[in-house]
Amino acid sequence: MTAYDDLMAFQRETEALAQVAGRLGWDQETMMPRGAADQRGDEMAALEGVLHARRTDPRLAGWLEQAVATDAVAAAQLRHIRRTHTRMTKVPARLAQELARVTSVAQGVWAAARANDDVAAFLPTLAEVIRLRQEEGACLAQGGDIYDALIDDYEPGATADSIAAIFDRMRPRLVALRSAVLGASHQPRKLTGTFAQEAQMRMARDLASAFGYDWSRGRLDLAVHPFSSGSGHDVRITTRVVEADPFNCFYSTIHEVGHACYELGIDPDYRLTPLGMGVSMGVHESQSRIYENQLGRSRAFTGWMLGQMRERFGEFGITDPDVFYGAVNRVQPGFIRTEADEVQYNLHIMMRFDLERALMRGDLAVADLQAAWNDRFKSDFGVTVERPSQGMLQDVHWSVGLFGYFPTYSLGNIFAGCLHKAIRAAVPDLDDQLAKGDTSAATGWLRENLQRHGGLYTPRDVVAQACGFEPDEGPLLDYLETKFRTIYRL
Repeated sequence: MTAYDDLMAFQRETEALAQVAGRLGWDQETMMPRGAADQRGDEMAALEGVLHARRTDPRLAGWLEQAVATDAVAAAQLRHIRRTHTRMTKVPARLAQELARVTSVAQGVWAAARANDDVAAFLPTLAEVIRLRQEEGACLAQGGDIYDALIDDYEPGATADSIAAIFDRMRPRLVALRSAVLGASHQPRKLTGTFAQEAQMRMARDLASAFGYDWSRGRLDLAVHPFSSGSGHDVRITTRVVEADPFNCFYSTIHEVGHACYELGIDPDYRLTPLGMGVSMGVHESQSRIYENQLGRSRAFTGWMLGQMRERFGEFGITDPDVFYGAVNRVQPGFIRTEADEVQYNLHIMMRFDLERALMRGDLAVADLQAAWNDRFKSDFGVTVERPSQGMLQDVHWSVGLFGYFPTYSLGNIFAGCLHKAIRAAVPDLDDQLAKGDTSAATGWLRENLQRHGGLYTPRDVVAQACGFEPDEGPLLDYLETKFRTIYRL
């Protein structure tokens, strides 16, 4: 046994334990009885203590010093283990465990506050989460920018300034496009009617199958906030149902299938190693967003979807594929990020990015967050937030401490725009296939060119390698302008 062999054997056990922690998180959001929340917090803290001890084990330093990389895969494994070890040794075990406990309990506090539109019930818990994350960020940054240190958890190499520069370039074209489509004389019809939960869930399962979800290694459940969980041979997804809005269920499902298929598509030789999971949340979001939007909301695929809906729900007032395509992609003022159209989605992210950056830097007090949110939303979207569940309580992310996560959604959209451009060049008859409900050419291209690599390359490198060019926001903005100017007959 070489030092590298010893290191990887130890690491596989650590990765297996991390998967157990993830499964506890999945259970908490889907199956766990509400009365178990405090105990689950203690369980998560105990497991995090074990994981932290392993990730900071003194033997790691010796193995890392002695290990020799004999190929690119071994070099990448060492890069990831070294990075995690360096970061974890900066964070005290006490803090890691307290974060795990508090954020586990905070999920239930947030869910109850959201259901009751009670901001006051959530603010003390949120303040504690922010305090702990600020402390963690300070440990990681060691005198540098706290928010940059937190972003690095989700998108290695990205900084707040680099993201802000991207947003500054994107905002003018997005705002101009929104103004044009909202002011257009032609406005697509809105889907109306009631669509039963059981029928929605049956179609959601069929949509997941259409996008290649492997049911032998996954399952679909309901959750307050849809998510995907797991890697390797156990990758689970959730969705939610609103009987007046089936698109909420269908596109949440397709979105989470994109995340799941990324994990399921990784080279099985990397299972239970640092390479056996998505390389960053930006790259992860590129998969969920391209499945959901460029493929799932395309004119070709929605034409197939219309037939599927009519089979399941009967007649619901729309029979023309172009009218249905417009209904799927309708741009309208709205409060909820996860329901936002493609034109406005990134504007939601930009607002959250600015607010959480201010929170982490101490420029915005937790007590002032609701007012800041409502004022900024009115300024950015022109509508007044009527209740907290439409505003600062709508997302689960801050309750579980995911500060620095939100900007990766827009990075994912940018990467998806680039990948879509490359797929169109590689699969010239893509629309003919999507019109039959066949996504295999596109999803197969993504699996071969990006997904199978897992963490082998850096985030931007894996996208650039797949596309054949360096990623930037241009392809995304060009796609949006072409698509929505066509729909709105501009």
